[in-house]
Amino acid sequence: MKKQLSLLDKAELAMKKAIKSVLEKHRKSGRPLAIWENGRVRKIIVK
Repeated sequence: MKKQLSLLDKAELAMKKAIKSVLEKHRKSGRPLAIWENGRVRKIIVK
């Protein structure tokens, strides 16, 4: 019997999938990724 995922589990899986997709797109294109860190915007290159 399969365990049904809670709405929270589904949301977390969807967020992880979206983040993975964004990282891969930035990695392939070489564009920097803007992140929020210590109250400031920081651009990083995804390798």
